[in-house]
Amino acid sequence: MKLIIGGAFQGKLEYAVKLTGCAKEDFLDGAACELQDVFEAKGIYHFQEYIRRCLELEEDCSELAGRLAEQNPDLVIISEELGYGIVPYEPFDRKYRETTGRVCTSLAALSSQVVRVVCGIGMVLKNDKN
Repeated sequence: MKLIIGGAFQGKLEYAVKLTGCAKEDFLDGAACELQDVFEAKGIYHFQEYIRRCLELEEDCSELAGRLAEQNPDLVIISEELGYGIVPYEPFDRKYRETTGRVCTSLAALSSQVVRVVCGIGMVLKNDKN
């Protein structure tokens, strides 16, 4: 797996397309795709929205990273970083932010490559050649 993270509107999807050679159309939108499609997709962007949808359906996300690594080890995941700024007032929003951070932390540990994109420039945080 590959994990690409960064703030909103930083060029993460465009970077992923260049990095992988996949077309934009190969990436599912986590805000709209079928929940099971992620286990067969080449890539997913707005992964944080995928997690939000799972939580809204009261899905357990604690094993999501492991399931993705096992069932779709070549997946490219693009997620916004949510852990900066003011802590949300609403309990659901706090849970969403924390869950996204925990899932992405697990994904980073399981991924062969982790890249943070700022202003369209990728900074490699992890690059296991194995």
